[in-house]
Amino acid sequence: MQQQTIHIQPKSVFLAQPRGFCAGVERAIEIVERSIEVFGAPVYVRHEIVHNKHVVECLKAKGAIFIEEVSDAPDGAVLIFSAHGVSKKVQEDGKQRGLKIMDATCPLVTKVHLELLRHYANGNQIILIGHAGHPEVEGTMGQAPEGAVLLVSEPEDVATLQVKDENKLAFVTQTTLSVDDTVDVIASLQARFPNIQGPKKEDICYATSNRQMAVKDLAKVSDLILVVGSTNSSNSNRLREVAEKEGCKAYLIDNANGITSDMLLGAEHIGVTAGASAPEVLIQEVVELLSQENKHIVQVRETVKEDVHFSIPKELKA
Repeated sequence: MQQQTIHIQPKSVFLAQPRGFCAGVERAIEIVERSIEVFGAPVYVRHEIVHNKHVVECLKAKGAIFIEEVSDAPDGAVLIFSAHGVSKKVQEDGKQRGLKIMDATCPLVTKVHLELLRHYANGNQIILIGHAGHPEVEGTMGQAPEGAVLLVSEPEDVATLQVKDENKLAFVTQTTLSVDDTVDVIASLQARFPNIQGPKKEDICYATSNRQMAVKDLAKVSDLILVVGSTNSSNSNRLREVAEKEGCKAYLIDNANGITSDMLLGAEHIGVTAGASAPEVLIQEVVELLSQENKHIVQVRETVKEDVHFSIPKELKA
């Protein structure tokens, strides 16, 4: 990154804890890196392994080739499914090609897939709370035949749902949603369909919930919150939205180069956090830029401790 300066020095910089990489992202990146070590470069990754440009570029430099369709991988290749998960059809396409499949789907996304399949096996129509077009949503909807899963994003969507049987319904959610917004959608579903079944424990992942909780804590002491993350990262966008709903100005930035002096105008106390797919190196570059005249203004605000770890496939372990 080029050396950058800003003309406004904040009085304090609050660094969220937890922030950045979650266990699912760490696992996915490790699967790509270990696959390159074990099988040799190149390996092929369907879709961005996680939604972060820096991570993708680093993995490209090591020997990963990112593709959009299974058919883009050559015969005999190692093909890795991204952390967001894939549909049954994509899984089957990979098997039929005879490719060496490494599945980097986050275990918490897999948990949602299994919930959905259980409901489908019990004869329920499933409603998925999520954002249309997101890879995780496409993969989750693709676990069951077309038409078996209905998608809603907002409470207003519930009123227009056309279901087969109001007494044979269940819902699941995308793992990277706003906790507060999802509560409102679930309330609308339960109001219209009193007998709808839901997960025993919420589908929104621990890391998403924890980072949103940390942002709410930052908003109590900050004039401005900077969220490090890519624009196509769902959980990063939700962090910005949560900050704004807490009454705090917020920006989503890829890295320190996204910061301008105009952005910082009037902000004496700045909070910094990052989406679950943003690496710590980018976060530290932001902190260093904001505190370039006085390193002592940086304070870490720990909201909750995280100690979650997911194992990689046995064949990739050293």
